[in-house]
Amino acid sequence: MERILYTAAAVACALALATVATGARTATPGVTATEVVIGGTIPVTGVASAYRTVGLGAAAYFRYVNAHGGVNHRKIHYLIKDDQYDPGQTMERTRELVEQDHVFAIFNSLGTEHNLATRPYLNAIKVPQLFVASGATTWGKDYKQWSWTIGYQPNYRAEGTIYGRYVAKTAPKSRIGVLYQNDDYGKDLLAGLRNGLGKKGKLIVSTQGYNVDDPNDQSQIAKLKSAKVNTLMLFSTPKFTIQAYAYARQLGWRPKVYVNAVSSASNIMGLATVGTSKKQTDGTISIVFLKDPTDPRWANDRGIKLYRTIMKHFKGTNPSDVYNVYGMSVAHTFVEALKKAGKNPTRDSIMRAATHLNIHNDPFLLPGIVVRTTASDRFPLDQSRLERYHNGRWRSFGGLFRVR
Repeated sequence: MERILYTAAAVACALALATVATGARTATPGVTATEVVIGGTIPVTGVASAYRTVGLGAAAYFRYVNAHGGVNHRKIHYLIKDDQYDPGQTMERTRELVEQDHVFAIFNSLGTEHNLATRPYLNAIKVPQLFVASGATTWGKDYKQWSWTIGYQPNYRAEGTIYGRYVAKTAPKSRIGVLYQNDDYGKDLLAGLRNGLGKKGKLIVSTQGYNVDDPNDQSQIAKLKSAKVNTLMLFSTPKFTIQAYAYARQLGWRPKVYVNAVSSASNIMGLATVGTSKKQTDGTISIVFLKDPTDPRWANDRGIKLYRTIMKHFKGTNPSDVYNVYGMSVAHTFVEALKKAGKNPTRDSIMRAATHLNIHNDPFLLPGIVVRTTASDRFPLDQSRLERYHNGRWRSFGGLFRVR
């Protein structure tokens, strides 16, 4: 069994999976004859704790891989440390992983500002910063300066562009309002929206930012309603997204809503619906690239069957949580990269592998989506579909398109 470290009592049950790593170390930190030790930071507690299953889903997949022999006879030991969605803590926990736990690589750390905080440090000491859980465009755009960093999910600016183009085409008389997180994550989405609207940029009549330590977004939602917005973009994390639906309902306001992908998981939308009504959330639009375990269309799908089998043996988390699927998908990509890195992986070889991927068989992604990277393309996922929330579940529509 693999060693998985959580620093928060909220997931203490996962410590039952922990074991003490053994085996003689090689010259590469975190690599022995029997194991590869990786680690990352996740907000297990705090304002963004809804994302903890991004780490738990990955941990569950690694447990499955280890039970089936590992990679080149090595088991993957994944250490998760709780940073509470605080970049300062992210830096401290990342230093611990590198300097005390001697990890092979930092993997799947979540948050834009959080990965920006650790990127200079990791690149300076040449520790791979693999498949960061953020869609900020900098992971791809600035690869020449930060060669030890690579993203994973579709980038935020491209996602915002998709929404802008869709609104410009289908509702050219909209009055658009934007709730956005006041950091690079929210600003990337907002910039993409403006790019997609093009000459119709004046459709945006109000933008309201919030800070991650704000207690709520009530005043921002009130200002957006006052601006007579009829199309609301929620470029926000789950807590603030759920609040936005709730405050809009309190105001008797039902705009057309677009929710960015990081807050569109079915379980988050379910909470928003319970806190408001089916009418309030019905018709919401987002993008999708993962299979949703709550969607009946995937009931007999090979990938979702595998997912449910893995989750059955991994206690303490909700199998209907789509963020688990994201975690498994990124873990699947890491396993494939580790295979390509050779029988005796080094930090150089894992970076070469991570930047030369062409994976067509990820069981957790929508059919047709390929995990592909090159030395100059640091976004493994650049394909998606649009989806609409109706009668309590998402339904994708339109064809598969690239989000670059």
